Amino acid sequence: MSSVLERPATLAPTDQEVQGYLATGLRNRWYPVLPSRFVETGGRPVGITRLAEKLVLWRDAEGAVHVQQDRCPHRAVPLSKGMNEGDRLRCAYHGVEVGPDGTVLAVPGQPGCPLEGRKAVRTFPAVEQADAIWVWFGDALHHDPAPFSPPEQIAGGEWASFCCYADWNASWRYIYDNLMDPMHGTFLHANSHTMYQGDTQATFVTRDTPKGFVFEKAGQRDVNFDWSEFLDDGGLYVRLEIPYPKTGGPGGNFGIVSVITPIDETNSACFFFRVRRVQGWQRDVWRFLYRTKLEPRHWHVLEQDREMMDGCGLGLEKHEMLYQHDAGLIRLRRYLAKEARAQLMALREAGKA
Repeated sequence: MSSVLERPATLAPTDQEVQGYLATGLRNRWYPVLPSRFVETGGRPVGITRLAEKLVLWRDAEGAVHVQQDRCPHRAVPLSKGMNEGDRLRCAYHGVEVGPDGTVLAVPGQPGCPLEGRKAVRTFPAVEQADAIWVWFGDALHHDPAPFSPPEQIAGGEWASFCCYADWNASWRYIYDNLMDPMHGTFLHANSHTMYQGDTQATFVTRDTPKGFVFEKAGQRDVNFDWSEFLDDGGLYVRLEIPYPKTGGPGGNFGIVSVITPIDETNSACFFFRVRRVQGWQRDVWRFLYRTKLEPRHWHVLEQDREMMDGCGLGLEKHEMLYQHDAGLIRLRRYLAKEARAQLMALREAGKA
């Protein structure tokens, strides 16, 4: 295969094209799209937008979740406005029935028409984990999903987790930038019950990991928001820890696994999985403490972040003057641009873009 330098110049994406491609999310990854509890067995279909895709989510009579393009193949109206028949969706407009695999099962207005039997509705691979519905958003070359391998903190086992979900009016990339910026904890969250300590003039170092990198304060650990880890393992994750006093219950430091799912260019669905390594009776104690005492405090801290991010749309980079504390988000931005460039190049070589 020829090198990038030998390929026709028209195939090479420009920086502007790369940023435009990233505006609504990096493809070929798993993203959480909605908490599981929002979609009821046999209940009405739910229409949402994720990665600028109109989706309909529904559960069949057995409780299995299905995610499809929210568009009837007949007149392109939303299937989410139709009815869940237990094993299919029925469009409210003309009664066209669509099965879980996207096949048109019936056209009541004209039985036997060519539309029947066709796979005419795109269906997205979906799994459920950590009380959330996850969807594979592949590009034109990757319809089949990569294995779903979430971080151990939300994979069950020794870890207990809570799925905390909110929609923010901000670009998904700026929210990831915020997560890869441990230094803001000492300033923005200085009045929180656990994040008021720590050096305000820290030096940061970067450490590679098998699936990403860690950005951390040199010489400081278990004091404040000391480090962030970016992880790309079939999905884009940021892990971090907040040191907790003993009054915070069993399980050591309080962990957060964050996944930010683009809704469109300026809005994001934010999943902050709150985790601790606890089992048996300690798990019950931790879950009780979280629900009764700690959860409001955590939402208070998140609200401080949301207020900073609110309205942050694309293009702010041209006004920034970054310094050493920003090395983590700079590296993340370069990584995402590299991955997006490679996807665009592959699509163009295949004549798919």
